[in-house]
Amino acid sequence: MIKYGELFLKSESVMRHYISILTGNLTKALDAAGIDHAIEVHRGRIIVKGTAIDDILHTAARIFGVVGVCRCIRTEPDRDQIEAAAAALAGRSLKAGMSFAVRARRSGMKGFTSQELGASVGARIFAAVPGITVDLSHPDYEVHVEARDFGGLVYDDIIPGPGGLPLGTQGHVLSLISGGIDSPVATWLMMRRGCIPTLIHMDGGRYAGDNVKPGALRHLETLSTWCPGRKIRLISVPMEQFFDAMIASGVMRTRCLLCKRFMVRVAAEVARRQQHLALVMGDNIGQVASQTLANMSVIDAVAPPELPILRPLITYDKDEIVTIARSIGTFRESAGDLECRIVPKHPAIAARPEAILEDESPMDIETLVQAAAGTITIYTALNGSIIESSQ
Repeated sequence: MIKYGELFLKSESVMRHYISILTGNLTKALDAAGIDHAIEVHRGRIIVKGTAIDDILHTAARIFGVVGVCRCIRTEPDRDQIEAAAAALAGRSLKAGMSFAVRARRSGMKGFTSQELGASVGARIFAAVPGITVDLSHPDYEVHVEARDFGGLVYDDIIPGPGGLPLGTQGHVLSLISGGIDSPVATWLMMRRGCIPTLIHMDGGRYAGDNVKPGALRHLETLSTWCPGRKIRLISVPMEQFFDAMIASGVMRTRCLLCKRFMVRVAAEVARRQQHLALVMGDNIGQVASQTLANMSVIDAVAPPELPILRPLITYDKDEIVTIARSIGTFRESAGDLECRIVPKHPAIAARPEAILEDESPMDIETLVQAAAGTITIYTALNGSIIESSQ
């Protein structure tokens, strides 16, 4: 059984549309894993039938929009059958000296309330297993029972899903990605809110650490495991020509800002060509010099008004970001030499816009942008592996 979260807060037509996308994503994932299945959609619950239960649970627990999955016993829409199934299930786990609680929900069945159902199920369990106690606050064991119009559902062990909105409900975004920790987490959080990402990596070539681009490609593979059955792409953009021009200009303190502004310009051009709705960045207030509020304002000034810059990590502490990275599988891909070899020793932390424009003036920025955006390599990943690359 699959539980979905905030979808029920939408209007009826939007909810149906989102659930259709959710079940489509689930079907793609199960098909990609070669799992035989049949899906039933009910109000508030999705039932997946199949023989490979563990595989179904593992796959469904990684689908965006899913808040929880569990094995469940399904009964006829009959209160006595629900009570009997709950007592049998609880009896497998409860032993003398343990405490338990019943969590009951009624939606559709008539003639009793949720509280009455919970009480009668609890009484049945209490009678079946000697030496147990009831503890509704901190029980050793919980059993869940649901009385719905299509039947009873009884379950105990709920595996949490990622939650959020189904992937594909919110359109396409272009996500700046490095080989580090933050940007893949930012991308995953946008996926969790229903956005389909295309990754864009600014390849520093000889100016970047040796593991930066390989790290970005590993992130592409890992993130693709969160949308099984769907291809996602990484666009690699060469940055060496811009770096050569910036170094030749003699600029030092504002290098990081000029670099970020150039990245945004290139990403905006790619987004325009490919019709992405937003640009995603892994910035976090105050983490590095280019991520102060003053400097982010200077960076955002070069983005076109029709392309919002989204920063899902803007208020996160670093340890919170690391925790998410570990949980989604990108942290282990983030280790290595991620240095930029032209970072100034004393970067500007609150650059003035007029100073930035003066520092950019020796360079033909628009020509450099068009050259970079027109010389890209595209990598495509599916189900955790890069399957092709093209220029």
